[in-house]
Amino acid sequence: MPRMSKKMKKELAFFLNDQERRAYNDLCRKCQRACKQSFRAVILDCPIIFPNGPKRKAKEATD
Repeated sequence: MPRMSKKMKKELAFFLNDQERRAYNDLCRKCQRACKQSFRAVILDCPIIFPNGPKRKAKEATD
């Protein structure tokens, strides 16, 4: 196995769960895109989940 830089080790540690296995967010688990996010992350923007972009509350309040 090749050596990893410190940056790569820190990035990998963000994805590892208690059993030292890579774990993804529930919404990203079956997605085929390469933008998979960690189970620790909160998904704010995803083209599959939010196809029209995030909803803006300020625009709705002015209507």
